[in-house]
Amino acid sequence: MAQGIKRLGMPIAALFGLAVVGLVGTSWFLNRDALQRAVEAQIRAVTGLELVVNGPIDVSVFPGSYVSFHNVGLKGADTVGPALQVDVLTANLRLLPLLLRRFEIADVMMLRPHIRVVRDTAGDSNWTPFVETIAKAMTPGAENQVSFSEIRIQDGELNYQDGTNNISEQLGDIDLSLAWPSISRSFAATGQFDWRGERVDGSISASDFVALLSGDRSGLKARLASAPLKVAFDGTVANRTSLMMEGTATMDSPSLRNALRWMGQAPPGGGGGFGRFALKARANVVGGSVALTNVNVELDGNVAEGVMTYANNGRQSLQATLAAGNLDFTPYISTFRLLASGQRDWNRQLFDLSSLSSTDLDMRLSAAKVTVGPSKLGRTAFGANLRGGALALSVGEAQMYGGIAKGSFAIARSDAVADVRAQFQFTDVDLQACASELFGINKLSGHGNLNVSLTASGSSPFGLASSLDGTATLNGHDGAIAGFNVEQLLRRLEKRPLSGGGNFRSGSTPYDNLNISVKFADGVATADDIRVESPTAKITLTGTASVPSREYDLKGVASLTSAAGGGNGFDLPFVIQGPWDDPLIFPDPESLIRRSPASAPLLDAVKDRKTRDAVRSVIERFTGGGARPAAAPDAAAGAPGNGAATAAENAKSN
Repeated sequence: MAQGIKRLGMPIAALFGLAVVGLVGTSWFLNRDALQRAVEAQIRAVTGLELVVNGPIDVSVFPGSYVSFHNVGLKGADTVGPALQVDVLTANLRLLPLLLRRFEIADVMMLRPHIRVVRDTAGDSNWTPFVETIAKAMTPGAENQVSFSEIRIQDGELNYQDGTNNISEQLGDIDLSLAWPSISRSFAATGQFDWRGERVDGSISASDFVALLSGDRSGLKARLASAPLKVAFDGTVANRTSLMMEGTATMDSPSLRNALRWMGQAPPGGGGGFGRFALKARANVVGGSVALTNVNVELDGNVAEGVMTYANNGRQSLQATLAAGNLDFTPYISTFRLLASGQRDWNRQLFDLSSLSSTDLDMRLSAAKVTVGPSKLGRTAFGANLRGGALALSVGEAQMYGGIAKGSFAIARSDAVADVRAQFQFTDVDLQACASELFGINKLSGHGNLNVSLTASGSSPFGLASSLDGTATLNGHDGAIAGFNVEQLLRRLEKRPLSGGGNFRSGSTPYDNLNISVKFADGVATADDIRVESPTAKITLTGTASVPSREYDLKGVASLTSAAGGGNGFDLPFVIQGPWDDPLIFPDPESLIRRSPASAPLLDAVKDRKTRDAVRSVIERFTGGGARPAAAPDAAAGAPGNGAATAAENAKSN
């Protein structure tokens, strides 16, 4: 066995020795000028560009067979300046043809190439002659068939200029391997490059490279992967008169906001939302328009399905019709706060309206459940339209606050000022949830209908509140107003007017019907008709409420009905003043004095106005009236002042 192997090895060694001797002899007698001309001719046949060598030329046959050109430029006849400048271009030669004195390139390696692509107004570039020539060279039966199968690019740079669309891009540190279709019709390229500070891995393959270069239909697979964004396409492509692509497209990004910023697009204003993003769809590309069907899109955990259309014809536009199960819009409003910290004042931070002018949007969206901050909505259908810096939102129908909500909301941008218009109708909603979430008022319960029509203009929430104009009406039923019990208070004061209000800022006032009509002008709400009715009591109110300062200034009359009082009824004027979330409510002191058998003759007996006012002031202290809180200690039931008044009143009654 060993002897057999030895006998077989001797001829192999001899053959190898002869090959070495042949290579050495070839290197001695090689016509280097002919080799250079042959290599240049093959490169010209492949690229269609003239080879301009401005540096030395290295030729090697053994141990490596190659030709290296230094400081090389490839220049087309119809272009100005080099389309490609290479520091070192090395053509590796095929070994067996070289022994037969034929020079065939096996592969080409370009070290530090500088690629220049310039696009003109007609859509052609300085590389168009290259594309046309290689398409002819690769056509079956062509005279100059491509002979080498790979081009490698190391440490390259690409500069792209498009003056028509004002686009200038640069790719650096390019490392690519181009699988040239010397045998099959397919083409593939894989490698890496730097773009805008990120490393990008990419690959592309065409099933019919000749058809692709000629503009005919060819299968295409492409993938780009970077830290901000991953994109993939699998389908077909053609480019006869305009680019046409059809296939499956996928996109994935850990942060859509960062991906848009990386691609040079202005992200939506504010810092909330637009995080995790994924999309898969059937794509149909025609020119600058992309139609997506069978769309499955995910953004910030929200998943929707439908169709989308994107176009970039000088201005970006997006149209979409999507349906979803559960949608949460909380991330997108998390940075938008109407009230400042402490819930006592409107937010004065300026709006960021830059995102209203970058893209046109037309979207139709429906969902089974919607969450907007603390608000929970049922089945909802709404639309969004953004065009020319004006945003319009319309709610066709939404199950909200236990009822139905419809309406529209529009924002128009004028420099840094937002012009806002809102019209909403809430039908049979839970007033406690509605008033608390929309207006910050948590003392109202029941069910009712609310109609709002408002306009405002400002650069901040405070500016909007200061310029608020419009109307609002509320019709409620079967509810209560928390904070005081009107019937209990009126019954006590009917019997003993000067017994003090007691702690009447507790409990609640039930009602059967509630009617409110308010007009807004320059941030001031004027109440012309506020009525609260129950079987035992009735309340009417008029006055104003300042929206910027969030304060009441109202006067009203609370009455016991005849049925409740057992007589002609009991009327008590009162005043509501102070902040919306904790107003002061106190009865009119003069009315109580007039009703007291002990104090009324005393007040009438005082003729001098100053003395009369002093007496009234003393009695007000006893009753807890005036501008002091009704729940203050000296106005509480059982306080010394109240006891003195009660004793006087009891003595009179006795």
